[in-house]
Amino acid sequence: MDNLQFGEFQLDVLKEVGNIGAGHAATALSRLLEKPVDMQVPQVKLVPFEEIADSVGGPENVVLAVFLRVEGDTPGNMFFILPLDSAKKLLYKFAGLIPTGGDGFSELELSAMNEIGNILAGSYLSSLADLTHLQMVPTVPSLAVDMAGAILSYGLLQFGHMGDQALFIDTKFLQNGDAVEGHFFFIPDPESFNRIFVALGVSGA
Repeated sequence: MDNLQFGEFQLDVLKEVGNIGAGHAATALSRLLEKPVDMQVPQVKLVPFEEIADSVGGPENVVLAVFLRVEGDTPGNMFFILPLDSAKKLLYKFAGLIPTGGDGFSELELSAMNEIGNILAGSYLSSLADLTHLQMVPTVPSLAVDMAGAILSYGLLQFGHMGDQALFIDTKFLQNGDAVEGHFFFIPDPESFNRIFVALGVSGA
C-alpha cells in the first residue's frame, strides 16, 4: 500500500479526523491541567512507516514517546512523540511542575507525561471511533526516552508487525503564548485502513 493509492477525498477525510481529534485532545488537556489550552490546526498526512523517524528529527534524535496498541475492529499502533524541550515545556509551563534540574526526567515527570500522552492518544482514538462507529480500545501505554529509531524498533518488536503507512498528525498546543509541539502517529494494521474508510462511507484504497 502506498500514498498513490489514496485519493484526495480519502486524504481529506483523514485530515478531518485529525482536526476533530486534535480539538478533543486540546479540550482533554485543558481539563487535565485546569487551564485553557488552544490548538493550531494540525498538519495531517500519510507517511511511510520507514519515514516516521525522519518526521521527528531523524532516527538518532532523542525523543520522549508514549506508545500503545490499539485493539478492536481496527487494530494498530499509536505513538505520541515529543522533542525533549517540548516535553519539558509541557511539564513546567503547562502542567506547572517544578523543574528538577538536569537533562533527565524524574519518576513524577515520567508518570505525568505518561498520563498526558494516554489522555491525548485516547482523545484521538475516541474521535475516530465516534466518527466510524468502530470499536477502538487502547492498551495500557508505555513510555520511553530514547532515540526515535530505537523506540520504533522496540515498538515493532513488542507489537509484532506494523502497517506500511502511518497517519501523521503534527500539532501545536498553545497556552499563554507558550507552544508545545507534538507528533501523533496512528499506524493501522494493513487491513484496518479499508475498514476505517468503509465505516466513513468512502471507498477504501
